[in-house]
Amino acid sequence: MTIGEERLQERGRRKKAGVVYKLVLQRLGLGILTLFAASVLIFIGTEILPGDLASAILQNSATPESLAKLRLDLGLDRPAILRYFDWLFGALRGDFGHSLANGRDVLTEIAPRFANTMFLAAYAAIVAVPLAIGLGLLAAIRQGGVFDRLVNLFTLMTISVPEYFLAYLLIKYVAVDLGWFPSLANVTPDMSFPDRLYFAFLPMLTLVLVIVAHMMRMTRASVLSVMASPYIEMAILKGLRKSRIVVRHALPNALAPIISVVALNLAYLIVGVVIVETVFVYPGLGQLMVDEVSKHDVPVVQACGLIFAATFILLNMIADILAIVSNPRLSHPRW
Repeated sequence: MTIGEERLQERGRRKKAGVVYKLVLQRLGLGILTLFAASVLIFIGTEILPGDLASAILQNSATPESLAKLRLDLGLDRPAILRYFDWLFGALRGDFGHSLANGRDVLTEIAPRFANTMFLAAYAAIVAVPLAIGLGLLAAIRQGGVFDRLVNLFTLMTISVPEYFLAYLLIKYVAVDLGWFPSLANVTPDMSFPDRLYFAFLPMLTLVLVIVAHMMRMTRASVLSVMASPYIEMAILKGLRKSRIVVRHALPNALAPIISVVALNLAYLIVGVVIVETVFVYPGLGQLMVDEVSKHDVPVVQACGLIFAATFILLNMIADILAIVSNPRLSHPRW
């Protein structure tokens, strides 16, 4: 190879890296704008909707004097735009204010609940991701066979059933009738790790049944779409085993959509656990948000909503960036 050819190759690599960096920066900027828009919607949903927050908090005990004092304490006498930016800049510093229910710092109130939610999400992800990808690969290897049909039928059933219905079915048959696991996931900070796994098993299983179907079907579809490529047909003509072709040749080229759907489902594990945590009375962030809505504890509800939004947007950005890095074709967009 001549010096000129080496320079051309190096220039091509730099140009490609520059395109990738540009796309990554675009995703980061879009994520920041999306989070800003989400913060506006959260604030509007909790502060500027019809009704008086002070009256909703005091309810029957409201008097003109107590209403005036509470409005002053909450800053309701100030313009909404100023209150929004005060709240936003405070959130950027990690200051979400104080709970209206007990006067505690909101971040202190949320931290243990968020840790519980992350534990449940990680528990479900560790089980669901390998299971879904493994089932998807097996279904692609045995396309059209009995295993493929059974897996597709089972996943279609789990997709069609709402998570709260699955949760109640598990409570009825696994917890009540069989007595294998507790129906309420009352985990405590002083509980040992095996006990936490045991008490959180049914919420974890509910989440796994919900998300496995999406990831498994996407894995199967992505691998089968790559299997129609000419280089795969050449590998088949050479006599390679189908399992080897799928794992070593088809799967690496089908990673981009698989990574995207895995990241989206991991985002659901964190932001979509509200229903599951409520059914099993699991002390996570979703259960806390539901409780504080009933108490009209606006600072806590705002903080929970912003954390959920930031987590979802962050995982979506990670999915986009990993898809760009794992698929070189995405570094040369046609638009």
